[in-house]
Amino acid sequence: MVELKTDASIDAMHAAGRVVGRALTAVRQAARVGVSLLELDEIAREVLREAGASSPFLGYRPSFAPTPFPAVICASVNDAIVHGIPTRYRLRDGDLLSVDCGAELDGWAGDSAVSFVVGRPRPADLRLVDTAERALAAGIEAAVPGNRIGDIAHAVGSVCRTAGYGIPQGFGGHGVGRRMHEDPDVPNEGRPGRGLPLRPGMVLAIEPMLIASGRDHYYEADDGWTLRTTDGSRAAHAEHTVAVTESGPRVLTAREAL
Repeated sequence: MVELKTDASIDAMHAAGRVVGRALTAVRQAARVGVSLLELDEIAREVLREAGASSPFLGYRPSFAPTPFPAVICASVNDAIVHGIPTRYRLRDGDLLSVDCGAELDGWAGDSAVSFVVGRPRPADLRLVDTAERALAAGIEAAVPGNRIGDIAHAVGSVCRTAGYGIPQGFGGHGVGRRMHEDPDVPNEGRPGRGLPLRPGMVLAIEPMLIASGRDHYYEADDGWTLRTTDGSRAAHAEHTVAVTESGPRVLTAREAL
């Protein structure tokens, strides 16, 4: 069932979203060559602690997972698409890092992700990340009353496919509210004019995931969490929590410009 949020609830979710934005900004600023993924996770934990927020990631265990998730961020490097577990791995020059983070504050959740290159970037990686952000922007633009979930999916997928990138099937966005994952599902590819109608008060996580090779195939790593590209090509992930309102989409997890 899809819960429609009141204006006051959306404002409260915006407060949680600002915490997520601060955490991702702090992680990105600290992500340099030689810094470990565990160190980045600790930076995000400190932002959440200072805000009085908790992590919906830490201890999360959906049906597919063999163990609870042990961190407050997902840190996915190079061929990891999503759900990477932070480890002692130290970032290297040219690594492509995707960071996903959530926060719960006063009973409401926010969820967002960003991808970027550490050190000297490859032009192909910059194009991949830019396309992920453009796909996200297209999805957000489609999140208006009168449209349907399929319009968001079509907007995201069209940007990805036109650029020649793959889309991991079965993974996409979702509703957000009292919990990080709520109805409805928000696919990254679909037909316009199909699916659930968008109504004011719906809050959605829109999150394109792109595979550089143009293929859609992935596999689950031995940790039971990380999804990796089957062909070893690089991947990018972008995400915002967005409220559907009468006046247009409202991004609840905006980050400060670096």
